[in-house]
Amino acid sequence: MARQACAGPKGNAGDETQRLMEKALSRENMRVAYGRVVQNGGAPGVDGMTVEQLGTHCREHWPVIRERLLGGTYRPMPVRKAEIPKPGGQGKRTLGIPTVLDRLIQQALLQVLGPIFDPAFSDASFGFRPGRSAHQAVRRSREHVAAGHRGVVDLDLEKFFDRVNHDVLMARVRRRVKDRRVLALINRYLQAGMMQGGTVSPRTEGTPQGGPLSPLLSNILLDELDRELERRGHRFVRYADDCNVYVRSKAAGQRVMASLERFLREKLRLTVNRAKSAVARPWERKFLGYSVTWHHQPRLKVAAESVKRFKAKIRQALRAGRGRNLGTVVRDLAPLIRGWVAYFRLAEVKGVFEDLDQWIRRKLRAILWRQWKRWPTRIRELRRRGLEASRAAYSALNGRGPWWNAGAPHLNQAVPTAALRHQGLVSLLAEHQRLQRTL
Repeated sequence: MARQACAGPKGNAGDETQRLMEKALSRENMRVAYGRVVQNGGAPGVDGMTVEQLGTHCREHWPVIRERLLGGTYRPMPVRKAEIPKPGGQGKRTLGIPTVLDRLIQQALLQVLGPIFDPAFSDASFGFRPGRSAHQAVRRSREHVAAGHRGVVDLDLEKFFDRVNHDVLMARVRRRVKDRRVLALINRYLQAGMMQGGTVSPRTEGTPQGGPLSPLLSNILLDELDRELERRGHRFVRYADDCNVYVRSKAAGQRVMASLERFLREKLRLTVNRAKSAVARPWERKFLGYSVTWHHQPRLKVAAESVKRFKAKIRQALRAGRGRNLGTVVRDLAPLIRGWVAYFRLAEVKGVFEDLDQWIRRKLRAILWRQWKRWPTRIRELRRRGLEASRAAYSALNGRGPWWNAGAPHLNQAVPTAALRHQGLVSLLAEHQRLQRTL
């Protein structure tokens, strides 16, 4: 699909972006920005100010802050360093949390910059764009495989958000933004130091994840990659820094990988992570948590790694629930289950949902077996749930562990699926089928 023109007729883009700061700081734009910052919530920055305190602070200090922004003298505060585990537990991802005031200003800038840049972005770009989603990206990827492109160049950019070159990025922002105050402010946000343990470290590269502007800036930079892929006539899908290029053969994929590595290194000063990138069959890789089957008309399925991560979350939730009433544990699982199924509602291979249902039920029965602890309690509970005395005694004294007993007939009879459903257990398969009917 051809790219749309940027805002306005040819030659007017510069005129329209000369006074962007005034547009960003207009009463209506700031009102919308404030509402979104409050709605998003989040932790305080280095100054300790919470989202709840932002309104009072602005009422007292906004005239001075606005004057400094209009005059080009505003200086952002350093971001607060925070680390969160990466999916799968492999290392940690570094976040830079701006103060709530800087989040407000960045959000206001985002609302005026987005309409300038977004209409010109590639139709194959889906991440952090209004009206676009991960599900649309997944569907597009399946379309490319169904069209006969049964090889994929799976690109992983090494520490992308930490390695963005400021000069390369700002050169691309300047192509469409002419207000020097806005350009200077964006540059200051990029260079704002990161504070940890009371010490501020300067930043010479990277756009810290955690601020409202970072997703747009990443799309501005990687739009150069999109343009190059379009120029070459490739079929591709990009979601933020996750990019898959679909080819017809492994040999073609190897050529594409080598040329894209060179392009990214020379033009954007970005590095491909060879350990995580690959030329492979689409059903051997995952994209946004999904994979596909090998059929000529491929079906979407939940990637094995996504199942593994989900199980890890369930285990963590169940460990936190040991010693508590089983009904409470079950109810606490419900949002986690519903959220996961909602994301994977596009999956057409349904066996994984049934397998996970069985696995969760067995985990819950194992919790009960642990809670009953001693054999007299186990006999009593099994008899109370309908087992004959001799069978209850034999089962309670079998010497096996909780996981074995959780899969054995006696505990399945004592704690049937209907009983767990009655306590509020959500069936992944039933929830998936319900969501499928709404697609």
